[in-house]
Amino acid sequence: MMLRALLLSLLVSAAPLGFAYAKTYALVVGVDAYPYEVSLDGAVKDATDVEGALRRAGIDQMATFFDAAARKDDIRAAWTGFVDAAGEGDTIIFTYAGHGAQMPELVAGDEADGLDEFLQLPGFDRNRAVETDHEIIVDNELNAWFSEAEAKGVHVLFVSDSCHSGGMSRAFSGKTRLAQAVTVKLSPPSQEAVSGAQVKEAQFRQVTVLAASLESQPSPEVIIGGEARGALSWSFARAVEGSADRNEDGRISRIELEDYVFANVKHQSEALQIPNFTPQVPRSEDEVVMPLTRSVAGAADPSAQKTKTHRPVRETGWDGKLALTVSGSQMVLESTGGSGVPYRWDAASGVFYTPNGDVAGENVNEGNIQVVVNKFILLDFLKAMASQNPGTVSLTPQRDIYAAGDRLAFDAPGSGYKNMIVFNLANTGEVQLLDVQAEGTESREFKLTDLQVVEPFGADHLIAISTNEPIDAIGAALASKNVDASTLLQLLMTRIDGTDTSVAIQPLYTREKL
Repeated sequence: MMLRALLLSLLVSAAPLGFAYAKTYALVVGVDAYPYEVSLDGAVKDATDVEGALRRAGIDQMATFFDAAARKDDIRAAWTGFVDAAGEGDTIIFTYAGHGAQMPELVAGDEADGLDEFLQLPGFDRNRAVETDHEIIVDNELNAWFSEAEAKGVHVLFVSDSCHSGGMSRAFSGKTRLAQAVTVKLSPPSQEAVSGAQVKEAQFRQVTVLAASLESQPSPEVIIGGEARGALSWSFARAVEGSADRNEDGRISRIELEDYVFANVKHQSEALQIPNFTPQVPRSEDEVVMPLTRSVAGAADPSAQKTKTHRPVRETGWDGKLALTVSGSQMVLESTGGSGVPYRWDAASGVFYTPNGDVAGENVNEGNIQVVVNKFILLDFLKAMASQNPGTVSLTPQRDIYAAGDRLAFDAPGSGYKNMIVFNLANTGEVQLLDVQAEGTESREFKLTDLQVVEPFGADHLIAISTNEPIDAIGAALASKNVDASTLLQLLMTRIDGTDTSVAIQPLYTREKL
């Protein structure tokens, strides 16, 4: 026992002091129930998911505020307590899931668009804005709060799963975290709103802000695992659980968090939103935004064995079934009956809808409906793999929906893996092989430079799988042009499920030209 204690002592003393002894505090806010506003469905689920992930990461200095408990004075007091307790090199994580909104700027000339953004707490009533303005947190006030931490050398990571403005081109049946704008001019609700206006984002050196979307986009609640959720909160929770820690050093760098979150928000929102980091460019290649304190001992020893594992997809909750409602047909379909918000097939019109309300396929009839169902079962499997190890692919130009005749380019960058398979899951359910790269020292970039949108319209999904596992059998099956989504699923389950494999997914939604 004495030898073990001595070795542990040496390991900790060998670690950089700021890492070995740094503390992390977390303030988590989630609001669904708005007495004076349209309530949300998934914000509290998001907040509790993030809370659980943070606790599993080893963070026990935490304050949580859900629904009616989310009062500004109490949140402010918790923030002040953390700043007072924290020292140089410590980290405060502040996450918010709920409504965001805009109002006329409180300090003249402070905002380029003349509008301040704010987090809307349950006690705010825009019909009594002057009387209840103490229950909003304005962006300027957040600047003042963050400045307090920065002055002590405390790192701040603020994750805001809310939205402020903009519109979407695609049909969408869910809720957005965008409250109606306040139109009356309010007096500054606090002195902090005035002092914070003097602080510009560029002045921060230890503050990182991760927002659910650009200001030109709303943040929708999307269906993940059958439930309404925020794609940013879901992705952040998975990142904190360790999925973003690619080099397994017990810390999540800004680059690791960015790569993980960008990919999974795209996957889970079906390309409806793009997260926004501030600053846009990492301050350094090794900038750390969050330590995973459970891993201090292992991270202090460079020779410590890596413990990250890749779970089989069934262990993530995937069950190989699709929740589906059918109207206009009595056909019995295989592998349906899953739980949660369902896909929908209207046999009379031939339209197949996603749980989010998007048109996923047209001209879907009894002859091809099973093939379409099989496609989305496979897609859910691939999303579950991607949540553990996401890859990168892109479409240019970047849009949430493309019209007939539009031209675009698809890019699947090379990776550090030996093998890569690129294919398309068409809206018809067909599997279309695009490229196979087997047994190289490193996969090469794959490009399609002049794609054109043509009928049939709906949702295609371009997939890139990168792995060091043998892929000859998978490639041969795809090259035969006889493999369908169900067969491909079985090939992937028996050959790469649970392995160190990267999956990238690029949704491609199309429609007729308006």
